[in-house]
Amino acid sequence: MTMTGRMKIVLNTLKSPSKTELKDALLQLHLTLDDLAQLPEPSKGKPYNRKLLYKNDEVELLMMNWSQLECAPHDHGNSHGWIQVLSGTSLNSVYELNGNGLPTELFHEYHHKGKCFYAPKKAIHKMQASNNTDLVTLHLYSPPITGMIVYDLQKCAACVVSDDCGAWWPAEQYQKVKEIQLNKDFTKNER
Repeated sequence: MTMTGRMKIVLNTLKSPSKTELKDALLQLHLTLDDLAQLPEPSKGKPYNRKLLYKNDEVELLMMNWSQLECAPHDHGNSHGWIQVLSGTSLNSVYELNGNGLPTELFHEYHHKGKCFYAPKKAIHKMQASNNTDLVTLHLYSPPITGMIVYDLQKCAACVVSDDCGAWWPAEQYQKVKEIQLNKDFTKNER
């Protein structure tokens, strides 16, 4: 059976999938680097290049080939999903929003080849290849991502990005759906 056929059989049955159903579907696909012979090279100056492998109204499956750059802290809009490391090692940093709306890092963790980790709705994280490894990841989200928010911690700003933008501050004006200035002077005493 072809890879596309396998994806249709496994992913077309998903309807508003739960966390467990999404992970089970990702693992049922049994995708490896050998299945993805035409990997897009990492984009110059960007943390990754992505390839859409499958999409319907319920889910989207993406493959990402990472450079050595980290992506920006971001959420996945109203989507949740699983990320599977196909090669290399990922450094994943998890954030929470502080009182002024800026993400503050809670912890980071390493995920090695074969590991899957969950990205809840509205959760903020950033990723990068670790230890100069060739990081390739597979991402299964439900519903397909729209309304992703990307954070620029130096500018104290956030931006809702267009669906064709990745987890970085948009270079093109049309990719900035909505820019939000955050208040860096907000303190806990002002709550």
